[in-house]
Amino acid sequence: MASVALAVTDGMLHFELALACEVFGGSPPAGAESWYRFSVCGPRAVRVGPFALEPEYGLAGLAEADTVIVPGWADLDREPPPELVAAVRAAHAAGARVASLCTGAFVLAAAGLLDGRRATTHWAHTGTLAERHPAVTVDPDVLYVDDGAVLTSAGKAAAMDLCLHLVRLDHGAATANTLARRLVVPPHRDGGQAQFVTTPVPPPDHHPLAELLPWVIRRLDRPLTVEDLARRARMSSRHLGRHFRAVTGTTPLQWMLTQRIRLAQELLETTDDTVDAIAAATGLGTATTLRRHFHRTVGVPPDAYRRTFRTRSRPDLSAPVA
Repeated sequence: MASVALAVTDGMLHFELALACEVFGGSPPAGAESWYRFSVCGPRAVRVGPFALEPEYGLAGLAEADTVIVPGWADLDREPPPELVAAVRAAHAAGARVASLCTGAFVLAAAGLLDGRRATTHWAHTGTLAERHPAVTVDPDVLYVDDGAVLTSAGKAAAMDLCLHLVRLDHGAATANTLARRLVVPPHRDGGQAQFVTTPVPPPDHHPLAELLPWVIRRLDRPLTVEDLARRARMSSRHLGRHFRAVTGTTPLQWMLTQRIRLAQELLETTDDTVDAIAAATGLGTATTLRRHFHRTVGVPPDAYRRTFRTRSRPDLSAPVA
């Protein structure tokens, strides 16, 4: 059972802290064979927003964890506490995977973990992060950055995206999607999507693509084109592209590819279908095409993914996705 430790001290953002507790410290999703051993590590009783929190372990406990989560750091006008920075640095040196949520990236940067790496934080603070830590390559236009042992996210909703990404890496897409359904959040937004768009994200059922997106998902086995989507949405391809960028943060073709790969992950985990059959079911045509896109997107070939994440008890995939 992998262990996850949440690093806390005075001055953390309570939303990101609570989010990590819910994802990693809550009950396991239906169908999960194991879950995380979760702990909260801090120097003493701490104040987080309007709440008082009594950590179970001292900050030295971070070095015992497989994964360390650093929530957002609230007061960017002052440096993070030296004991927190030292503990995060020690955990990374001991082999822990370290992930920051929102402005928790400032803690990782202070610990030197982001030097020479690509990283992100809340879009409103990317300029400050880049100015204070010039050795960091700050990307202001993504939801999260996975650099292997060090991961960073943008703000609020993107912090959830990163947490679900970690679950997906550890337990597979089916388990991550089951957890997302329980939390009533989108099951997968790729880290490369834009974290800030020029128009507010509309409510789930009240945007120009509200009917189109489910229609596409039900037809992923078909060779859909942008023109097919535009025709269904009764708009020009150019207008369709603008709406896709505003609602999903990406292009129609990239969004469809992401959905096809996500479906392929679930089928690899939960069925005995051949790679050829899965390629046909996901609209990727041939096993060769599926393997190329899957390896590039997920990082491993389909067969290796299946061996890693094949579930003995298959979760219920029929529940509606928010």
